[in-house]
Amino acid sequence: MDVVIPTIRDLEFLREWRPYFEDHHLIIVQDGNPNRKISVPEGFDYDLYNWDDIENDLGEDKWIISRKDSACRSYGFLKSNSRYVFTIDDDCFPAKNPKGDTINPIIQHGENLRTNSHPSFFNTLYDQEFVRGYPFSKRVGVPTAISHGLWLNIPDFDAPTQMVRPNWRNNKYVDIVQTIPYESLFPMCGMNLAFDSKLIGPAMYFGLMGNQYPWGRYDDMWAGWCAKTICDQLSYGVKTGLPYIWHNKASDWQTNFIKEHKGILWQEKIIPLFKDIKLESSNSIDAYFELSAFVEDELGKINEYFIKLSQAMRIWINYWEMYH
Repeated sequence: MDVVIPTIRDLEFLREWRPYFEDHHLIIVQDGNPNRKISVPEGFDYDLYNWDDIENDLGEDKWIISRKDSACRSYGFLKSNSRYVFTIDDDCFPAKNPKGDTINPIIQHGENLRTNSHPSFFNTLYDQEFVRGYPFSKRVGVPTAISHGLWLNIPDFDAPTQMVRPNWRNNKYVDIVQTIPYESLFPMCGMNLAFDSKLIGPAMYFGLMGNQYPWGRYDDMWAGWCAKTICDQLSYGVKTGLPYIWHNKASDWQTNFIKEHKGILWQEKIIPLFKDIKLESSNSIDAYFELSAFVEDELGKINEYFIKLSQAMRIWINYWEMYH
């Protein structure tokens, strides 16, 4: 499993991840000034890419990778050769379960991705065992494309919630993994996330965010809406729950509100439109092309930004085919 990390700083946090990451290949995407040399602790197998590499690889198409936003991790997904990809932010650390054991997210994400999901009929005992009344015809399940992990300590709040609940911390460890139901979208967070590149990699484009664009902090949400829509079409599953990580840094709600405010308004229009999409493709690449047309034709009515985003989506999928 490759580990993709977007960053602008030295990666001392990796010292705490050494027991869990040292046997895996790290793909570090450095945002910001490429002339700044960031340090990586010794003993890791890694590739470090910066904007010089992005420009050399993508040339005039470099604009499809976001600047000054963690969405730059998309470039790391392009460069990964592994079937399974895990991505994490640099303010996240190993968490402990109630027994005091340190959680290895690589193992749990791998188990989630290799275990079938059951999106078409909800299991009240989560994904552990089937209860009385669960249809036998649905117990085989479908392949899992995405494993969405959760967080202890600082939750993934939007700016208004941060403002009204600045000191709220998640101390509740819930020992479950569950399948997100068919035709239900969800708020996907990129700081503790794994996916099957073969099944859903083409949809893991985190959009145009940050510098020069009208919204930010919706990069992972955007990828989640797209990916879940395609998973529903292709009969793939999405799991959420374990593993937990420890999220250690609360960002400033006022700064976040400046980035998010259009997204907070737009999501109320975008999500209902996503739920009405009917795709016809039988693979994730073609399905993503279909989605790009929807973004241009339907979301372009909301704001012309989405027309540019649709163009970026089509360019992205061309590079995905080229690299994979």
